Amino acid sequence: MPDMDDFTLPEDSLPSGGTGATPIGDDEQTLVTREGLKKLQDELDYLKKTRRQEVAQRLKEAISYGDLSENSEYEEAKNEQAFVEGRVLELERKIKNAKIISEKTAHRTVEIGSTVVVRNKTSRDEPETYTIVGATEADPVENKISNESPLGKAFLSKKTGDSVEVIAPGGTFRYEIMKVA
Repeated sequence: MPDMDDFTLPEDSLPSGGTGATPIGDDEQTLVTREGLKKLQDELDYLKKTRRQEVAQRLKEAISYGDLSENSEYEEAKNEQAFVEGRVLELERKIKNAKIISEKTAHRTVEIGSTVVVRNKTSRDEPETYTIVGATEADPVENKISNESPLGKAFLSKKTGDSVEVIAPGGTFRYEIMKVA
């Protein structure tokens, strides 16, 4: 009876050039969260340690039925093996090129392009909404403030709940960051 190693297919017989998926460049980044990367690694581990053995066992059984030319179980097992091997290659490439992205939370930090809702704690005014923009886009009438302005500089890198002290030509003001979007 053949050994389990006899059941690997040459790469050129696998779908889509051996990947089982649409080919991507070897250097193409896969953006994932830490949790997403863990799921990819778990799936790869399962395929390598469990599914490969299950498929090999199916192939052994199918071969034991005799004539392979009209053996549908053998064909199905071969196709499943091609899929599993293609998925293994795809997962290995994704993991190799993984780039961890930070997970978005309710406490995102203020950066250029952010819209921030603040309350002036000094004057107890109603909350105001500002968009932080580059100096060329600043328009105080539309509440678009420059990242280079005293207010804009003070808000950068802050998050919801932070208190900010701003020293401006008109005096020192204290703000509370209420929301960042």
